[in-house]
Amino acid sequence: MDIAITSGYVVPVDGDPIDGGTVLVTDGRITAVGADADVTVPEGATVVDAAGKWVLPGFVEAHGHIGIDEEGIGWAGDDTNEMTDPNGARMRALDAINPADRGFADALSGGVTSSVVKPGSGNPVGGQTVAIKCWGRSMEDRLVKHPASVKSALGENPKRVYGNKDKLPSTRQGVAAVIRDAFTKAQDYKAKREHASAEGTPFDRDNTLEVLVRVLDGELPWCQHTHRADDIHTAMRLADEFGYRLIINHCTEGHLLADEIAERGIPVITGPLMTSRSKVEVNNKTLANPGILDRAGVKVALTTDHPVVPIEFLVHQATLCVKEGMDPAAAIRALTVNPAEIMGISDRVGSLKPGLDGDVVVWSGDPLDVMSRALRVFVEGREVYTYDEESRGGTVLDAYYREG
Repeated sequence: MDIAITSGYVVPVDGDPIDGGTVLVTDGRITAVGADADVTVPEGATVVDAAGKWVLPGFVEAHGHIGIDEEGIGWAGDDTNEMTDPNGARMRALDAINPADRGFADALSGGVTSSVVKPGSGNPVGGQTVAIKCWGRSMEDRLVKHPASVKSALGENPKRVYGNKDKLPSTRQGVAAVIRDAFTKAQDYKAKREHASAEGTPFDRDNTLEVLVRVLDGELPWCQHTHRADDIHTAMRLADEFGYRLIINHCTEGHLLADEIAERGIPVITGPLMTSRSKVEVNNKTLANPGILDRAGVKVALTTDHPVVPIEFLVHQATLCVKEGMDPAAAIRALTVNPAEIMGISDRVGSLKPGLDGDVVVWSGDPLDVMSRALRVFVEGREVYTYDEESRGGTVLDAYYREG
């Protein structure tokens, strides 16, 4: 099946914009991107005329809780935190996502076609994250990468959760100690496992420690929830001690340490940005933060932390960052190729180039213009969202419908 989106203002992200360009998708994958005259449209292809429109890759939400913290149904739909064990490395967000969460339809309406769903920040070690598409019948249909990383939290959240229970950890030093103890046990576990393998003797596996060994081995990055500058330094300290790949999530006071973060080559997923200063550790929140980090040389992605900020407002956060000094091209990268690269899924999503998934969005204009809309959204070459200008409403393709 061929789909050709023609005559649009094509923004590949990893290349120069093409005014009057075509994106060709064959069997769910992009096969050509170029000027209209340079791309041969196969006979019988479905042609989408994007004249006067902007064409971009689907946006990637690098940190959120869509499907795991469902909207509008309270505790029954909140599976974000298993707050009965400070070390939840064996927990998997994948096992708790409801593909029927209405947030997925909202995501498509905002041009978001992929999301990295993460456990919450109630535990020092929250669990395994998963990268998925925002359309599909099941998680198996939607799966991009599992696990994508392991989620961890420093700061107020875990110390509040367990402090209220009069359990460890109830302080920042306790939170760091739980993480340090977990990795020390994982190091010992790895040594014992290797010894048992060499000796050919039985070995009792531990699902929690198996995951942490994968972090120690560099196979899985460590997504560290942290807001305050001192907590960011603790995140760096722990990463130095154990040698794992650190991704700073939120990084609210990153602008105070932008040079250090850049020098260490640590990527940052920052946000949510359209919120009040809801707790002490976000008192220095500023919309200028992403631009400051980007100009310092940090690879930056934006997050709504859905449902903290509705996921369809991801692009509006980028617009506000541009208003506060971020380069517009950098803002678009922070929604597309940067989150894809940070989370290890850039071989599938994040830009328009041959070989990647056919996740393409036709916008009414520049997406950074608050008046622009996502008009047509394609996931792996299938049109899954269509906006009707006459009725001023969008329609999502029923994921349970199967052709033929």
